[in-house]
Amino acid sequence: MPQKKMSIIVAKGGLDEIYPAFILASGARQSGIEANMFFTFYGLNAVHDQKVDHLHVNLAGNAANPLPTVVAGLPGMEAIAAKMMTKKMKDLDIPAPREMLKMLDESGVDMYACKLAMEMFGFGKDDLVPQIRNVLTVGEFYDVSDGGQVIFT
Repeated sequence: MPQKKMSIIVAKGGLDEIYPAFILASGARQSGIEANMFFTFYGLNAVHDQKVDHLHVNLAGNAANPLPTVVAGLPGMEAIAAKMMTKKMKDLDIPAPREMLKMLDESGVDMYACKLAMEMFGFGKDDLVPQIRNVLTVGEFYDVSDGGQVIFT
């Protein structure tokens, strides 16, 4: 019988970088698959209560970005790209990150933050959105994800 459990590690915090993980988790739940998400390093921005509504699109160094690196790195370009992406997502009825986190939580996705990354950035559990179930060590995350597939985004 195929495994019905997956855990997604979210290590990047750009608007364009968190949605693949959100969509994978949502699709898993819609397919009856248990889903866990583990937010670490810059992925914590996606669940930080003061940052989740202000995520940028990472342009510089992105090989798929059609803009030359010298243009992509100009001040304000990431914010402009985020505004354009947010508008397109709104036109397509794709929920904003905060709303998506609520929907994932309501669908049964268990979301966790990385203890070490939290300590590195000086974050406390009270800095996070309420959908974060717990702050875990890597070893504790391994226990949660045991028996399922692990995807790194």
